[in-house]
Amino acid sequence: MRRHAILSVLVLGLAAAGGVQASDHHTHHLQCSVDSDYDVQVKPDGIVFTREQGHPGDVFMHDGQLRVDGQTVAVSAEDAVRLREYEHQVRVLVPAMADIARDGVDIGYSALTTVVATLADNGEERTKMLQKLHDKHVKALQQIDGSLGHGFWKAGDDGEAFGNNLQETVADMVGSITGDVLKDALSSDPSKLAALEARTSTLDTTIDKAVNEPADKLTARAEALCPQFSQLQQLQQQFQFRLSHGERLQLFSLDTDSANKASQYAER
Repeated sequence: MRRHAILSVLVLGLAAAGGVQASDHHTHHLQCSVDSDYDVQVKPDGIVFTREQGHPGDVFMHDGQLRVDGQTVAVSAEDAVRLREYEHQVRVLVPAMADIARDGVDIGYSALTTVVATLADNGEERTKMLQKLHDKHVKALQQIDGSLGHGFWKAGDDGEAFGNNLQETVADMVGSITGDVLKDALSSDPSKLAALEARTSTLDTTIDKAVNEPADKLTARAEALCPQFSQLQQLQQQFQFRLSHGERLQLFSLDTDSANKASQYAER
């Protein structure tokens, strides 16, 4: 499987930030696209890259040493330095991505919570929805803590689960809120119409403050990782050793356009 690395850690938060506002004029364009077929596990005694299909299937690196499919690969002193730097970069990137993922989840559920608290008119139903959002929020954070938070980045884990979870949550929430909003909007009771207008008039401002501002900052943090991924690609291209079939070791790939953007971002 291929995955878009930076997008994966932002998909939930930014989808929620945009999804709750039909009139939102903010857009969040990521500046790099990084792919990998490998599961990555960061351990104290080294970093392991594994995949079920393709060659090599198992790569281990630590302190300038390299094993590929269980066989030690002889590397030059220069490549040992590059391998140490590669390991260091991955050790920095994975927890940074975990932090961004957690904050993205927080932003997404903050958006949904704000919508429910503002628009849900039925007190009992609102309480139930808020509790459901809280439970899903906690579960999403636990998923991150159990994967990226433990140094494990699974191939194909591109945020789809978070995205699906969010879509289901939004669909459930919208179904409940829409009924209340339509009932008030169609009501002949002036007080209900006035109350609905008051709630909706503050929603855009509240969401902008609660979601768009932190989402913009989160995007900037994610984009700041692009040069680090670009550096991984550069190190891969600089490796002098070759694998058993004469190929270079390539654990991550950065598309050409993304590499140029990452370089431009690093120069800002």
